[in-house]
Amino acid sequence: MSRLDVTEKIITTKVAKGLKWSDIAAKVGLSKEWVTAGCLGQMTFNAEQAGVLAEIFSLTDDEKKWLMVVPYKGSLPTSVPTDPLIYRFYELISVYGTTFKELIHEEFGDGIMSAIDFKMDLQREANPMGDRVAITMSGKFLPYKTY
Repeated sequence: MSRLDVTEKIITTKVAKGLKWSDIAAKVGLSKEWVTAGCLGQMTFNAEQAGVLAEIFSLTDDEKKWLMVVPYKGSLPTSVPTDPLIYRFYELISVYGTTFKELIHEEFGDGIMSAIDFKMDLQREANPMGDRVAITMSGKFLPYKTY
């Protein structure tokens, strides 16, 4: 058994039960964005959170333990994603990555936006020309230090 096996069981159970990530997240007590990332194998849950998920997804004690193991993050199957939706984010970074970098450095100085001290919010925006996806990402600025 591996973390990937547990992730696949979670997805299979979610589909079979007709669950929504937002409902699952509400039971865990965290954002739908963070809980989804964790259930897909990208975050670590504490014992209490893992217990709630084990109940929702009918996980065994051994499967539940995998939810509390620090995962290998950023583990897409290929270096350039082939899934069209994920590829569009890759494309977005390819086109606007230098703009993000330039504007962050201009506003904050030499440093990075943390993906650890980070939060995200994804919402649907109604629009008569076609609904839009609104994603707000907020990460702590971490300046490079001299030594």
